[in-house]
Amino acid sequence: MSAILATWWDLIVSGELLGELVPSLWRMFAGYFIGVALGVLVGLLMGYVRFFYTSARTHHRVLRPIPSPAYLPIVILFLGIDDEMKIFMIAFASFFPVLLNTYSGVRSVDPVQLQTARTFGVAGWKLLWQIVLPASSPYIFTGMRVSLAVALIVMVISEMVAASSGIGYFILSAQRGFKIREMFAGVLTLAALGYVLNRLFLAIENRVLAWHYGYTQQQRS
Repeated sequence: MSAILATWWDLIVSGELLGELVPSLWRMFAGYFIGVALGVLVGLLMGYVRFFYTSARTHHRVLRPIPSPAYLPIVILFLGIDDEMKIFMIAFASFFPVLLNTYSGVRSVDPVQLQTARTFGVAGWKLLWQIVLPASSPYIFTGMRVSLAVALIVMVISEMVAASSGIGYFILSAQRGFKIREMFAGVLTLAALGYVLNRLFLAIENRVLAWHYGYTQQQRS
């Protein structure tokens, strides 16, 4: 273990690991934010507009159960092996957890709250923006947190399948070259990255949803 930690530190100091992490983080966050944006948009529409839910539910039920890595050969066929393929895969995998949680959040909004808003003249898209979206935000953040872990996993898988850079490529290349310490150093980097991203997300969530947690705690006391 000490040899692995020493190798890990050497790779950090030399900048080699940072050089592999930069393209990986770019691909992951590009795909993640695209998936989150589309997931929130489609989830709000499915939960708020009945016609949209009826039109989209069949596609959702067909596509969601298939594991994201199973789409890799098809995506490579159409997009090749460049960053577009990786970003698409990450966005696709990040999309469904956010979609499902957003839809659940919209459907769980208190009907009394909606009727009260309509009584005060809030309706249509204004109702969606001012009432439905804030009330659904705890659900949306839950989906975003799940999608963040999924994005990290799919990023590594896509880089292992077809890439010439990135932390996934680094780990696979070290394994093929029988560089065991470098391989475990890469895995350790992924563990640290996952932990840091999770802590950062929780900090942002607690900040943005402070009103929600304060209200929930007040209701319990």
